[in-house]
Amino acid sequence: METAMYTEKFRPQFHFSPAEKWMNDPNGLVFHQGLYHLFYQYYPDDIVWGPMHWGHAVSKDLLHWEHKPIALYPDELGYIFSGSAVVDTNNSSGLGSIENPPLVAIYTYHDPEKENSGNNDHQTQGIAYSLDNGDTWTKYEGNPVIDNNEFLDFRDPKVFWDDDGNRWLMLLVAGDHLQIYSSENLIDWTYLSDFGKEQGAHGGVWECPDMFPLQVEGSDEVKWVLLISINPGGPNGGSATQYFVGEFDGTTFTSDQQEEKWVDWGADNYAGVTYNNVPDGERVFIGWMSNWNYARNTPTEVWRSAMTLPRELSLHKINGEYELKNYPIEAFDTLAESMEVEAGKAEYKTENFNAADIKFTTGFSTSEWRFYNEEGEELLIILDADKKLLSIDRSRSGQTEFHESFADQVHTTPIGNLPGSEFEVRIILDESSVEIFLNKGQYVMTEQLFPDNPYTRFSMKGTSVPGDVIINKVERVW
Repeated sequence: METAMYTEKFRPQFHFSPAEKWMNDPNGLVFHQGLYHLFYQYYPDDIVWGPMHWGHAVSKDLLHWEHKPIALYPDELGYIFSGSAVVDTNNSSGLGSIENPPLVAIYTYHDPEKENSGNNDHQTQGIAYSLDNGDTWTKYEGNPVIDNNEFLDFRDPKVFWDDDGNRWLMLLVAGDHLQIYSSENLIDWTYLSDFGKEQGAHGGVWECPDMFPLQVEGSDEVKWVLLISINPGGPNGGSATQYFVGEFDGTTFTSDQQEEKWVDWGADNYAGVTYNNVPDGERVFIGWMSNWNYARNTPTEVWRSAMTLPRELSLHKINGEYELKNYPIEAFDTLAESMEVEAGKAEYKTENFNAADIKFTTGFSTSEWRFYNEEGEELLIILDADKKLLSIDRSRSGQTEFHESFADQVHTTPIGNLPGSEFEVRIILDESSVEIFLNKGQYVMTEQLFPDNPYTRFSMKGTSVPGDVIINKVERVW
């Protein structure tokens, strides 16, 4: 069944996608008892958005996924919108035991009937728990645990354990800003503070918050990083995820950051959050690889949308600025099979570049990288050293007519803070996506593509290539 599924047109070969029907935001990212859990917004009856459930998959390595039954269904309190999951190790909630601590999901209820009434009481927060590592779930009988009659948009709880305060913390977005809450037991919550009413991008509603400390690479300094997704208002139209670097004193997050910073400048990385309880302390991020401008229109038939590659986040200080890098997890390299290529060539050929991981080193010089096929479909990537921009032109990349905004402009990323010396370029293509990483993830662009036939040629123009171009075929993951 899975082999047949992965022969479908446009089906990703090494990015997570649902077996069928609609998927959007990743939810409840948590590691427990040897498994990485990926829950996600899911509608099991169609390939367009509908009453939200939590779909579910598990993995031992974040690359090979096992599809599981739906975890959470809508009920009398509403649809099951986005949220998070934690391991309640000390059984603070009383929903399990010390011997068998519960996995607790915290999510937003969205009541469509209340929404239609015109009152601001239709989004509240609920919890559910599992005593068998996510296989079955019981909703808390006292739901909702946080009411709301003030905010039209009041959702997407991210909960994590606060070691210093010996308590749980919850992040919620309330329209145009973040709210922070605390709890001793995951049930009774106290408001602490808010952030962001006058900081960051505000072209649309705030969604999907996340916050965590990171040590600045090469130093003993620790800063807090806050992720906030926004739709619309992204740098290349529609959906995108911004970040703030600052301080958290246990009650309030503050940042003196004035400029807008983006996790990914491409059009198709939204609602990303990080894993709780990762055993080695890595900060692993997964985003939804789509954009609300056209998410309902992409040309797939059995399923719709995929997730980004899992990426490790790290914080760096470059030319005096804090920069959040995101780069594929190291385990992704195990899927690669090296291809024989000649060094220093300007053009490379293979039967399918839509299953490839390409790396090379270059300097800050104007360069053009082009993927194309005999049918005239092409993806054009340009590094403009004069304008200090990275651009992606997908106007002739394949099927684009399904929505007017998909290819109506060239997407760009300002790259003025790149080092003056050589840096790595990494381009990863799957059946219907491209992910570009400059300088180990300092600048990233993620975009969907829908070529009718695989790209078979890769050309390099104007690129200073002091070393070999490494081209790896990436294996299917089922």
